[in-house]
Amino acid sequence: MDYKDRLILNEIQRNFPVAHRPFLALARKLKLSEKEIMERVQRLKDMGIIRRIGASFSARAVGFTSTLCAAKVPEEKIEEFVAVVNTYPEVTHNYEREGDYNIWFTLIAPSKRKIGQILGEISHKTGIQEILNLPALKTFKIAVDFDFE
Repeated sequence: MDYKDRLILNEIQRNFPVAHRPFLALARKLKLSEKEIMERVQRLKDMGIIRRIGASFSARAVGFTSTLCAAKVPEEKIEEFVAVVNTYPEVTHNYEREGDYNIWFTLIAPSKRKIGQILGEISHKTGIQEILNLPALKTFKIAVDFDFE
């Protein structure tokens, strides 16, 4: 990553423009071309430095509910399990961890009932029975911004 990449990353963490042409708005602000911004962002995505660009919102504030899930998945079934989990747009992200419960993911849905339905479907499709549903009892939000300069 060079200076321009770092400049772009610093800007898009909190200030991604909500505009008809957001990359043009970024280009004007950072004094680069729209094409260069788009190429650099795509390259950073291809490298895995940027995972996604999208809005973050409070599920509760818009009437949805969310939960953290942990599944006990045998090593040989991890790829298949994750492929099924990833078919659900309600899953915001997932990751592998060490320990018995080795696959963790978050779900956001309109209701607890819908979350239960999705977890039941995942279990049925994968044969994995041990999936914990761990809704938050209290929410603590922290802002994490990285300084790339």
